[in-house]
Amino acid sequence: MPHAAARSDNRTPVEPVPPAGPARRRWPRWARWCVAVGATLMTLSGVALGGSLFLLHTATSKITQQNLLGAAAPPRQHQNITGAKNILLVGVDARPNQDPSQLTRADSIILMHIPADHSQAYMVSLPRDSLVSIPAYDNGATSYAGGQNKINAAFAFGGRGLTGAPALSHGFELLALTVRDVTGITPDAGAIIDFQGFKDIVQTLGQVCMYVDETTTSIHLGKDDATGKTAAPYKINPDGTVNHRIPGVTPNVYTKGNHCLNPSQALDFVRQRDLLANHDFDYGRQRHQQQFVKAVLQQVITKGLNSPTKLPGLLSAVGKAMTVDDGGIPLEDWAFAMRSVRPDAITTIKTNNGTFNSRTVPGVGSAEILSPTSMQLLHAFRDDTVAAFVQAHPTWVADSGQPASAH
Repeated sequence: MPHAAARSDNRTPVEPVPPAGPARRRWPRWARWCVAVGATLMTLSGVALGGSLFLLHTATSKITQQNLLGAAAPPRQHQNITGAKNILLVGVDARPNQDPSQLTRADSIILMHIPADHSQAYMVSLPRDSLVSIPAYDNGATSYAGGQNKINAAFAFGGRGLTGAPALSHGFELLALTVRDVTGITPDAGAIIDFQGFKDIVQTLGQVCMYVDETTTSIHLGKDDATGKTAAPYKINPDGTVNHRIPGVTPNVYTKGNHCLNPSQALDFVRQRDLLANHDFDYGRQRHQQQFVKAVLQQVITKGLNSPTKLPGLLSAVGKAMTVDDGGIPLEDWAFAMRSVRPDAITTIKTNNGTFNSRTVPGVGSAEILSPTSMQLLHAFRDDTVAAFVQAHPTWVADSGQPASAH
């Protein structure tokens, strides 16, 4: 069904929150599912807790750790925190009660680069539909012969036939091996971010206040016009695309502007791609997830970690939302080394300058092709020359939107 036909003017908008003061300069883009969080989470203890060894240990001990990188990791012996670092962040959005036999694909794939001086961070989101060569892989339960496919399929093929922690580990490993082959980057650490878990973080904070940069209509959450109860406004196809509008249900609409979102609204907002006002689909969802994660981190630092009553629940929620592979470097060392990387010191850069560059591939469908300049960007991450790339390509820096004040 064409996107325009799925729209309706009879929609229930989410109540906007007016800015608390004069508009500030927009944050340089962190950008995607977001997001991203994982690495910043590694920094969270150091950034927000001010270097207290006791609190650092308390914070980092809440984070689930397991071997994710596997054969894609650098040798773990004698690893240290000095020098430039690259962290692979993967966002997953498995629904509650999802059939464990269904493949879980990576919803967001983010590379975070920390320059050798550890003064700031750069992030780039790899489009989920990027056409890549995925290497052959055997997870012990199912083998994959390798071949060309969309990059988010690597996570699914790696974990195929497995459930729980083994599925995550093998899915992440195959994705990391794919990223290494495509970009030349051997990740120094990795993290899986569970967007469902972020709902609990927002629950602890009470709300997340952020700037919505384009009007966004929900295909998942709405209100039954007759009963006033929450209901799905659209029929969704098995592949996640929109089938048709359900009569008598008004979808949630997140209008452009400042909003404070409750946990359900926040999670719903970052899932949307099909009915975005500017029809930018995956690039738009990537941008929104990144904006959301950055807003959450900002409010965790400015509000949550200054509240003795909120701190225990907040650290627990953050820990449950992430699974981290520290690459052989203790999380306390990551946190201390990255203590200067606050959310507003994260610059997000767009692949393909934020435009679609797609072609139809037999057996794969419509796939995104990374341009030669995008490959230059990824090589800059590998070579610690990102600042020079940004200087030469200023329009590739993504805009995170004007942040809302945290109420």
